[in-house]
Amino acid sequence: MRIVVVGATSAIAEHCCRLWVQQGAVDLTLVVRDIAKGERMAADLRVRSPQSSVALATVDFMAPAEIAALAASIASGGPINAVLIAHGVLPVQQQCQDDLAFCREIMEVNALSPVLFAEAFAATLGRAGRGTIAIIGSVAGDRGRKANYVYGASKGLVARYAEGMEHRFAGTDVRIVLIKPGPTDTPMAARLKAQGRRLATVEEVAQATVDAMAKGRPVVYTPARWRLIMLIVQHLPRFIFNRLQI
Repeated sequence: MRIVVVGATSAIAEHCCRLWVQQGAVDLTLVVRDIAKGERMAADLRVRSPQSSVALATVDFMAPAEIAALAASIASGGPINAVLIAHGVLPVQQQCQDDLAFCREIMEVNALSPVLFAEAFAATLGRAGRGTIAIIGSVAGDRGRKANYVYGASKGLVARYAEGMEHRFAGTDVRIVLIKPGPTDTPMAARLKAQGRRLATVEEVAQATVDAMAKGRPVVYTPARWRLIMLIVQHLPRFIFNRLQI
């Protein structure tokens, strides 16, 4: 089984990789920005599963030509079974409001970059006629809230994009999976943990991601309770919603 993981050193992606190598021999390509961190992760995975193949690749995450070339190069080595796109940044909303350059960077990293990677790998999977592309979104994308609306907007774009790509491949053996975690105990959410927020474990979210990719489920909330929570939030009338401090 050949799996490509973009943003592989993110906590959720790393735990997904650990689950995959536990299941048996797998051919992993880890696409990373920090090559030193990626090498440490690859070494750990090789110890966990000596029979697995773990390769590293690095690329400018905002360069369309480089991303397209990388996808084509990986595909030239044989059919790709699955791609997990897992990179992103959780910003402080006030900084997005105060610094337009930072705001743009957040939108690019969280929204534009995942779209570029998904399109690049969709081209190769589309030609093969099979495979799975999974993207890590967020429950924050379900409704804009003043606490994190720049982050939420970026994840909302990803959600709409995944919906359209799912429609594109309807009736084929190419599956598009959108993972919507609630707040998760990762380094990215350290600020929320310090505030006493209840966070899901990264192991729980990773397991849900791996399971969803195996089943080809189009949208998965993890933990599952967030589906109901966000359904309620989405349907709150504005005159009530606008009074909430969320």
